[in-house]
Amino acid sequence: MNDTPRLYRVVRLLVMAVFRPLFRVRIVGADRLPRTGAYIVAPTHRSITDVPFTSFVTTRTIRFLAKEELLSTPVGSWLFRNLGAVPVERGSADRAALRALEQVLRDGDPVALFPEGTRSEGVRLAPLYDGAAFLAVKLGVPIVPIGIGGSEHILPKGSVLPRLHKVVVVVGDPLSPPRLDGGSRRRAATKLTDELATELQRCFDEALHRAG
Repeated sequence: MNDTPRLYRVVRLLVMAVFRPLFRVRIVGADRLPRTGAYIVAPTHRSITDVPFTSFVTTRTIRFLAKEELLSTPVGSWLFRNLGAVPVERGSADRAALRALEQVLRDGDPVALFPEGTRSEGVRLAPLYDGAAFLAVKLGVPIVPIGIGGSEHILPKGSVLPRLHKVVVVVGDPLSPPRLDGGSRRRAATKLTDELATELQRCFDEALHRAG
């Protein structure tokens, strides 16, 4: 697509300058990310802070979905669109948003999809949606699982005030979509989602262990 948007680059650096020492952020396995081309990062989701923590794994622009209400004001619309966010209608699959992410991937840029959907709780993954796997199978791009440990203590679902806690981000091995070989795309996406669930849980377990 294009180079990293200036606002995204500036905001990412500012947030990193504050968050990394404050939360003692450690990134494990960033070298596993593809250096070029499109891919889908699939992070665990326990806190709203998972968005910036995910962005720390690469200097490339990662396009995230943003709830439509965040773009409902002129300021919000300007900010999130210039950060590269893709608006999505809350509580729906929003095929338009998936089509937008598909175009980003076709242009060669990485995108982020939280496969658990909304923020969850606990050490076990919630059942995964297959949107990430479906895009991966359709476009032939890898999915990279990312476990984020410690963020659940900072701003868990329902919290207002942040708390200090060490955060560890574990990047797993990229998962390549299975070859169709005459099979259905839906069946291949289901298989890939199952593989993602296993690897993402492993990354999450490691991240939780390292974060303490």
